[in-house]
This record gives sequence, C-alpha cells and structure tokens, in this order.
Amino acid sequence: MNERRENDVVRRLVDERMAAEAARNEAEQSRRLAEEAREVRDHHREALETIRQEREQQRDSAETARRASEEARVVTHAAREAVVDVVRATAEAMSASLEHMKVVEEMRRTLREIQDVNKLDSQ
Repeated sequence: MNERRENDVVRRLVDERMAAEAARNEAEQSRRLAEEAREVRDHHREALETIRQEREQQRDSAETARRASEEARVVTHAAREAVVDVVRATAEAMSASLEHMKVVEEMRRTLREIQDVNKLDSQ
C-alpha cells in the first residue's frame, strides 16, 4: 500500500508540475498576445497621428490657397477698375478729338466761304 501511496503522490506531483508548466505556457502566451496587442495599438496610434498631421497640412494648404485666391480676386478687381478708367479716358479723348475735328471742318467751311466771297469781290 505504501507503494501505491507513493505512486499517487508521484502522479499528483507530475500532474501538478504539468499543470504548473501549462499555466506558465498559458501565461507566456497571454504575455505575448498582450505585447502584440500593445504593438498593434501603438501602430494604430502612429497611423492616426500621421493622418492627423496630413489633415493639418491639408488645412494649411487650403488656407494658403484661399488667401492666394482672395489676393487674386483683389488684384483682378483693381485691374478691372483700371481698364474701366482707361476705356473712359479713351472715350473722352475720342470725344475731344471729334469736337476738334468738327471745329476744323467748320473753319474750312468758313475759309471756303471767305474765299468764295473774295472771288466774287475780285470779279
């Protein structure tokens, strides 16, 4: 009976050792899984930070483009106003030239009339 008791004790010790080894293996596997999960979480965090930075750069680019567009609009408006002023000045100059031409034509008529009167007087 002593031998049987010793066999039972040995079996229990072997079972306990096997259970302890299985528990250690399970704990090691859990530790590895936790480490992998941390690495995945860190990778996701880095990816999110990269996306955040890219969005910030896009916002900055959009703001720069908006400012450039506004400046172009202001310059275009000023150029349009300058063109309108030039067209007005040209129209005024042409009007003045037309008036001068009318005066010259009137002076020619008057001169012809004077010449015609002088021809009549000399006959």
